[in-house]
Amino acid sequence: MKLGILICDQVQPQLQAEFGDYPDMFGDILHKVDSTLEVVYFSAINQQLPEDIQACDAYMTSGSRYGVNDEQPWIRELETFIRQLYKAGIGFAGICFGHQLIATSLGGRVEKSPKGWGIGIAFSDVAAPQSWMSPMKNNINIVVSHQDQITELPPESQVLMGNDFCPYSMIKVGDNFVGLQGHPEFSRAYSYALMDSRRDRISAERIEQGSASLVHQADDLLAMQWLVNFLKQVK
Repeated sequence: MKLGILICDQVQPQLQAEFGDYPDMFGDILHKVDSTLEVVYFSAINQQLPEDIQACDAYMTSGSRYGVNDEQPWIRELETFIRQLYKAGIGFAGICFGHQLIATSLGGRVEKSPKGWGIGIAFSDVAAPQSWMSPMKNNINIVVSHQDQITELPPESQVLMGNDFCPYSMIKVGDNFVGLQGHPEFSRAYSYALMDSRRDRISAERIEQGSASLVHQADDLLAMQWLVNFLKQVK
């Protein structure tokens, strides 16, 4: 399968020496999940989307420091591209920012959560098991980093996973779209470094809570395996 990764941001320059940039993160975990994947990258943030939606068999997004409601031309262009993918029945997996873009592109709503930042490890229960969730697990621990959340689902949505903080943490829309609020490509070390770099906007109490959650193992490989499994079975 040829998988196109739509890059929606860059890792902060001061963190790249230790953690690399988003293509490094995605390349590493995707190779571990399936070494036969052909992975190519497109800089959505620089308005470098595929000229032909058929250029890849399926697509996936990175996260972004931007919000889906920000008035950025590249975000509006990406929404148009996502609508084209949905209409064409091409597989798409939205991660964090991309998860929320599924909602805004297809008629849902995303808002800044009054609950504040979701950081560290989130613990979600599987509400609707799917055949592609293999190997199966009833709950998933995954790194998160977000302020915004989906508050209104688009039509033809099914909630697959959620928790009290983020009820729509994984959704499926139609037969070819899946969205995940978490970051399977983020390591726990990167999660800590990222929240530590944002002490100017995240409270010390929330960072303490997020840091404490990192003692738990993340189901990063399993979550990415599920996304790849999903994309492979999209017809």
